[in-house]
Amino acid sequence: MRAPVRMFGLLSSPFCLLSSFRQFMGKLLKKIFLVDLFQGLSVTFRYQQPKYIYTERYPEERPKVAERYRGAPRLNINPDNGETLCISCNLCALACPEALIVVTSERNETTKRKELTTFTYDTSRCMFCGLCEDACPVDALELTQDFEMATYTREGQIWDRQMLEEGPRPTQYKC
Repeated sequence: MRAPVRMFGLLSSPFCLLSSFRQFMGKLLKKIFLVDLFQGLSVTFRYQQPKYIYTERYPEERPKVAERYRGAPRLNINPDNGETLCISCNLCALACPEALIVVTSERNETTKRKELTTFTYDTSRCMFCGLCEDACPVDALELTQDFEMATYTREGQIWDRQMLEEGPRPTQYKC
């Protein structure tokens, strides 16, 4: 029995050449007839049946948001006296990694307490991490589940104290 001859580092037996030719032709025919494309399209069209399609009627029906979703910020108000719960401790501004919260206050001479004068929150830079919410000792700052905060200008993304107390007003679409 003769030993197979080596050519270009490969065995050149007729069986090896035939199997490599079949592999080459198989790959070529798969590329020519776009077999992979049609396999992918079959998977796509398999899920295009109406029983698999889910459509939200967004403006008419509000989508359910996850319970832990952190959206638009809000300054909570004391329901007894109508004043904000913020004690102007500035802990939320210190906890914010983006330094987008600015709290200014003045000391009231009669009560000897700090009173909040301005509170600004730049939502365009906020990453909604919730660190400001966690740092607040009186739960005055809260990230709500409101998600419609789009505006046409950057100035609209900087919320002052009044906007934070009122909260965002979602657009009511007429159906």
